[in-house]
Amino acid sequence: MTPSVRRTHRTRRTLQVAGAGAAALLALSACSGSDASAKSSSSKGTSGKLSGEVTVFAAASLKESFTTLGEEFEKAHPGTTVTFSFGGSDALAASITGGAPADVFASASPKTMKVVTDAGDAAGTPATFVRNQLEIATLPGNPDKIASLKDLTRSGLKVVLCDKAVPCGAAAQKALDAGGLELTPVSYEEDVKSALNKVVLKEADAAVVYRTDVRAAGDKVEGVDFPESADAVNDYPITLLKGAQHIDTAEAFIALVRSAEGRKVLTGAGFLEP
Repeated sequence: MTPSVRRTHRTRRTLQVAGAGAAALLALSACSGSDASAKSSSSKGTSGKLSGEVTVFAAASLKESFTTLGEEFEKAHPGTTVTFSFGGSDALAASITGGAPADVFASASPKTMKVVTDAGDAAGTPATFVRNQLEIATLPGNPDKIASLKDLTRSGLKVVLCDKAVPCGAAAQKALDAGGLELTPVSYEEDVKSALNKVVLKEADAAVVYRTDVRAAGDKVEGVDFPESADAVNDYPITLLKGAQHIDTAEAFIALVRSAEGRKVLTGAGFLEP
């Protein structure tokens, strides 16, 4: 599975980094070891400004929010570039442990983050920055009158789930178990965007995805809440990776994600406070 890659565009206009973001950056920088500090000096020009490219591997559900934050970061720090690789967290973790070059990893679950930390590829301790909850995505207008998770077990309905190895798939299974329900989908998809797209393309009647993805799809789908989702809320951790080429710049992006400014973008997209 090859994650999709998106490069945000550079711009010359300067924005001031939010105070909370700057404070978080100072805290993160203070935690860096002497070796990291020496290496990170290459990411600053003679004026002390951040520079260089940061490669961020992030869960597919973060695509819209992180793209926005990447654009804001580049505006605030001319001379920097944020490149994203979005996909299923399990595939991204496997790529990182397999040697794929990346500076930052944002996962949709602690379990997939643990794959990276257990392999010794994380620099420092991952921090949870948001949480996410499941929702049922139906066709616009909800023509099948789906009102609960149990309704997805009705005969004749074409339902799609994320693969169980992916955080959204594991969460869906946890919700089904909480409701004592069994569901055989017409397909298991490699990430949450692929599952949602089946409904958008009218190839499925419904999919169990994240609330944030339903919101991002706008009027292309309709969302249905279900109580079992409260038993399957996912924490999203983020970490700097070992071997990062521009440590100061990578840490500054993480600081933005965890700042009040970053939190505003993420919660505006439907993510929950950590």
